[in-house]
Amino acid sequence: MIRFGPAGNCEAFAAAGYKSTAQMPAFLAGYGLNAYEYQCGRGVRLSDATAETLRKGAEEHGIQLSLHAPYFISLASDDPQKRVNSIRYILDSAEAVTRLGGDRIVVHPGGLGGLSREEATALACETLGRAQQALDENGLSAVRICPETMGKIGQLGTLDEVLTMCRVDERFLPTVDFGHLNSRTHGEMSTPAQFAALLDRLENELGQERASQFHSHFSKIEYTAGGEKRHLTFEDTVFGPDPAPLMALIAERGWTPTFICESAGTQTADAAAMQRLWLQAAK
Repeated sequence: MIRFGPAGNCEAFAAAGYKSTAQMPAFLAGYGLNAYEYQCGRGVRLSDATAETLRKGAEEHGIQLSLHAPYFISLASDDPQKRVNSIRYILDSAEAVTRLGGDRIVVHPGGLGGLSREEATALACETLGRAQQALDENGLSAVRICPETMGKIGQLGTLDEVLTMCRVDERFLPTVDFGHLNSRTHGEMSTPAQFAALLDRLENELGQERASQFHSHFSKIEYTAGGEKRHLTFEDTVFGPDPAPLMALIAERGWTPTFICESAGTQTADAAAMQRLWLQAAK
């Protein structure tokens, strides 16, 4: 099943009188959405009470939960202790998403650690392999690590690098952030042909079954010479990318990815707009 939902809580959530993230499934059901990404970017802090209430609400309303692991993960750090810490953060994230009833964690690769891109990618792959071993040893084998494409040119996380990371273990799925890729290529991820070429690349590298289930972030993002600057809303008409061509291609191929919208404050409404585009194309 294809999934659409927001990352974190939009401005309309609080404006509607909701007080707790545990109420999010009911809020999303009102939009007809079926996914939600719990944010742990600043650290994994999830009480058992919140996890249980959110899990039950998600089950009741058919919401698939994923979790964004801490931003300070650094898979290719030149400091071995930071890589060990990163493995622990991934393990903590996997434990948390399991309590939520989900099975995907999004992982930022981090910086280059003073290495060449090739050396940093190799070190990141080693760290991810150790992280997967830690998950397996702790009964968390069902959790899928989803390394993310990044928006700043100086960061690790081109599409090629993320696909290389995904070859570490067949359970890994890429988090393809189309706004990030559009930013780091200065607008070269926006046309139907560019979207189609990316989807073809996923299929060629991962096989049709795994590629069709990829995880995704989508938002319009302002960029500069160095790549990503700030997230925008779907009202932007300057930077893009436009979701419509991508939704048409996904519908045409019959793929079932999860699209998490990261718009600035309007992520729920914009996720619903993406879903409507897909439904229109799928008719």
